[in-house]
Amino acid sequence: MKDQLSDRINSLPVSATLAMAAKARELKAAGKDIISLSLGEPDFNTPEFIKDAAIQAINDNYNSYSPVDGYADLKDAIITKFKRDNNLEYKPSQIVVSTGAKQSIANIAMVLLNPGDEVLLPAPYWVSYSAIATLAEATYKEIPSTIETDFKITPAQLEAAITPKTKMIFFNSPNNPSGTIYSEAEYRALAAVLEKYPNIYVLSDEIYEHINYGEPMFSFAAIESMYDRTITVNGVAKAFAMTGWRIGYIGGPEWIARACNKLQGQITSGANCIAQRATIAALEAPVSKIQYMVDEFHKRRDMMLDLLGNIDGFKLNKPGGAFYIFPDVSAFFGKEIKGHKIENATDFSLFLLEEANIATVTGEAFGAPDCIRISYAASEENLREAVSRIEKALA
Repeated sequence: MKDQLSDRINSLPVSATLAMAAKARELKAAGKDIISLSLGEPDFNTPEFIKDAAIQAINDNYNSYSPVDGYADLKDAIITKFKRDNNLEYKPSQIVVSTGAKQSIANIAMVLLNPGDEVLLPAPYWVSYSAIATLAEATYKEIPSTIETDFKITPAQLEAAITPKTKMIFFNSPNNPSGTIYSEAEYRALAAVLEKYPNIYVLSDEIYEHINYGEPMFSFAAIESMYDRTITVNGVAKAFAMTGWRIGYIGGPEWIARACNKLQGQITSGANCIAQRATIAALEAPVSKIQYMVDEFHKRRDMMLDLLGNIDGFKLNKPGGAFYIFPDVSAFFGKEIKGHKIENATDFSLFLLEEANIATVTGEAFGAPDCIRISYAASEENLREAVSRIEKALA
């Protein structure tokens, strides 16, 4: 019955990260001892002070429809957070709270993009960026990078990629899947190119901002010439271990925020009322309250770099944030290992699943076909066992 479905849904790919996670769950249900390093989800519980705020909200009878763009006091907390952490000044009319940062990104794409518009995606990029651009009937163009450049694009590459149809560019720092962080100087150099093209808008996805290991976090909108053309996306899923609470938000030009509010009003309306109350507690707390999670991720990153560095054929960089290792595994391409012909990163990822019972994600889904993504949002015990299995499978 596929021919009865809309062209819109037929053109939409399945999320590679969710597909691999589903495959891993199926194998687990069938009795396989699968270690899943495929999902970008903290393995910590939501902090108690946030859960307490949610319980209090339930007891205070928050059970009615919430405002489409978010509770006023949550928007105030977001404004304070933007000022404190990002040196960004926003008014309540510039903030929209959504059901996760993914909805925030989709809202922005839907209100800004027309059929035929072009979106630039510095690669590697989060898998849903290209799908969201496609859903908005735009086209997308990848700007490639490699592990040798720390997965960063150059101003010259950006300039060369721009065409008269370019309408948006998506930046993501710290990056999923590479963990790369752009410095202020690097972002300013890219902004100098965009200053010549006033009709190009910037979506800056900063969902991993607090998960960084000493490299200063800089917001693209803090560049004065870019403030009126940048929409900053954030949320509480990653840093606060609140993936299932589904709260994201934007700060941006008022006319874009109004449009996102209008769109959201016809699709989901306001985000979950209890989750919004809990988010106020999360954002008003000092960042030091979640430092224990960041410290643990930092420790795991160093451990994984050390362990994976002992495997011949794994080429590594040192990610500055997030909780992913993104090794170049192209040394295995063209080889046959235990009866498996490895032609690309997808083959390699499936080989690890079938031979080592380790779930990863192919870099092809992120616009980086030489790499695979390994999440270290798992226990140290599971991470050590996973690398041991990978070594044995490749021996």
